[in-house]
Amino acid sequence: MASAPQEKLVSVDSHVFFTDEWVTPRLPERLRQTWVDGNKRYQQLELDKRGGFIPDIVDIMDPYAWNDPGHYEPHAKLKAMDRDGVFAEVIFPEVGGAKMCGPSIMGRDWQEMLSGFNDAIGDFASIDTERLLCAYQLLPYDVDASIKEVERIAKKGARCVQLPSFPSEIGLKDYYHEDYDRLWGALQETGLTILNHLDNNEKSYEHIKRDPTPQKGIALGLPSLALAETIAFWILPGTMEKFPKLKVMFVEPGLGWLPFLFDTVLDGRIVQGHYKFPNLKLLPSEYFKRQMGATFMYEPLGLKYCYEYFGPDCLYWSTDFPHPATSWPNSRELMEKQFSAAGVSAEDRRKITCDNGLRMFALK
Repeated sequence: MASAPQEKLVSVDSHVFFTDEWVTPRLPERLRQTWVDGNKRYQQLELDKRGGFIPDIVDIMDPYAWNDPGHYEPHAKLKAMDRDGVFAEVIFPEVGGAKMCGPSIMGRDWQEMLSGFNDAIGDFASIDTERLLCAYQLLPYDVDASIKEVERIAKKGARCVQLPSFPSEIGLKDYYHEDYDRLWGALQETGLTILNHLDNNEKSYEHIKRDPTPQKGIALGLPSLALAETIAFWILPGTMEKFPKLKVMFVEPGLGWLPFLFDTVLDGRIVQGHYKFPNLKLLPSEYFKRQMGATFMYEPLGLKYCYEYFGPDCLYWSTDFPHPATSWPNSRELMEKQFSAAGVSAEDRRKITCDNGLRMFALK
C-alpha cells in the first residue's frame, strides 16, 4: 500500500509554542507587559488547579520534537513538515489556546489582547498560508465583537478558528444558545471550520488531584472521553440542523469509542423511540458525517472501527507534533503500518490523509 507520489499529506493537528517574544511585538506597547503578567498569572492558576502537580516534560511532550525549531518558528516549521513528508498542517497554540486572553485574566483589555494574539498567529501563517493552517482564536463573550473578528481574520486568510471545548466552565453560554446564531451564520458564510480540541475541564483537574499514580496516568488518559459532552451539545439541540453548512471538527478525541457513542447514546436512543429531539431531522451520526469530523494519530483498531461505522469522509489524520503520540518525523512509515492494520483501502486512505483535509480547509 505504497503512497502515491502526488499524495499531499494534510495533518489536522499539530502545535506551535507562540512565545511572549513572538506575541508581544504584535500588541500595542501599553499592553505588552500586561500580556506577560497575564500569561504568568494564567500559568499559576493552572498550577493551582492541578494541586501543584508539574508534569515531567517527557510525559507530555516528545522532547526531540519539542526542541525542534519548528515548534517555535514558521520557516523551521515548514522544514520540519518537509522532513516528515507533510504538505499542510492545522496548527494550534500550546497552553490551551486563547483561554488566557479572557476577561478573567486580561480584564477589560481582553478583546484587544485576543486580536493581538490572532495577529501573532496570522503572522506565523503568512509565511505560507497554503501549508500553515493556523487555528485563529475566538472567545465569544461578545458576539458582535466575535463576528467582527471572524470577518477580520477571514481577510487575513484564516481557514479555521478554535473555540473553547467547554464554554460553560469559562462563563460562556453553551453553543446551542440562540445568542450565537449570528456568529454561526458568519462562520458558515466565510467557510471557516470550527475546531474543538481535547482540553482539560474541571473534572480533569479533580482527577489530577485525586490520582495517586506518579505520572497522573489515570487523569491524563481520560480527557478525550469528555468530548462526548461537546459533541452532544453541538448536535442534539439542533445547531447543525439550523446551520447545515457549518463545519465543526473534534481534535484528538480518540476514535475507538466514537461508534459506541453514536450507535448507543446518540443515534440509539432515537432509534429506540424513547428519547425525542424535536430539532433534529437526521440521526446524529448523519450530521457528524455531513458537517463534522474527528482527528486521530496512531490508532489502528480505533481507525478500523470508525472507518467501518462512519466511512472515510469524516476522519482526519494528524501528526500531533510535538506531543508524545506524535508520528513525526516518521509519519509515512507509521501511516503505512496503521492503515494496513485497519484494512483501509488505498482510495479511502488517500481521503483520510489528504483529500478530506484539502476539502475541509479549502486547499488546492
